Amino acid sequence: MSPANPAYVMDSYALLAYLNGEAGQTRVQEILSLALANEAAVYLGMINLGEILYIVERRRGLTQAQRVLSLIENLPLTICGTTRALMLDAAHIKAGHSISYADAFVAALAQSENATVVTGDPEFNFVTELVQIEWLQ
Repeated sequence: MSPANPAYVMDSYALLAYLNGEAGQTRVQEILSLALANEAAVYLGMINLGEILYIVERRRGLTQAQRVLSLIENLPLTICGTTRALMLDAAHIKAGHSISYADAFVAALAQSENATVVTGDPEFNFVTELVQIEWLQ
């Protein structure tokens, strides 16, 4: 991947849209295809992976959540653990903005990777001055 290639952080909204065949699925697929071709970097935070899994388990059960985990782990993206620095950045973002704590981790990860957040979640309207957003439609 060259330095000019884009970087993206997937919000849980984006991956759930992809997994559920909802609006935005096509764009998420395009971004994942870029990653597969080493033409983009795609990141997912561990906190947001957990968010996806609890949503799927609540709606469809543990077995389906386990299937989703396997599917996500095989996508061309990097799952990022939570470091002390990322936690501090997310806490700082949450303290000053009206977004969920999980979304604060997305914003912090996007800042640390100089990446664009991919989402359709309107909460990200509160952090447009902090990170670039690609809105799914």
